[in-house]
Amino acid sequence: QVQLVESGGGLVQAGGSLRLSCAASGIIYSIDAMGWYRQAPGKQRELVATTTRSGSTNYADSVKGRFTISRDNAKNTVYLQMDSLKPEDAAVYYCAALQYGSANADYWGQGTQVTVSS
Repeated sequence: QVQLVESGGGLVQAGGSLRLSCAASGIIYSIDAMGWYRQAPGKQRELVATTTRSGSTNYADSVKGRFTISRDNAKNTVYLQMDSLKPEDAAVYYCAALQYGSANADYWGQGTQVTVSS
């Protein structure tokens, strides 16, 4: 079993920055990728960014150049640095973890709200 605990959400003005953190605990030896999804009201949950233990990263086109995902394997923690935030970035952001060979999230965090004011 894996538990994910998120922090860092909040209110920020357009053009500002936030950093989200997600710490994993439990039986984590089978976890490869960790990442972030988001869901805005009336929209489907979408992939934002992922990273594997080896350092490969993947970003949604909408956040490339503005968001950076990073990972501290020793701390079992993944981060999402969000810069140049736009109102359309406002959503509930969810941390996720994937087992080796999995194409879908196996574990989810509780979600953290990101609000961007204009």
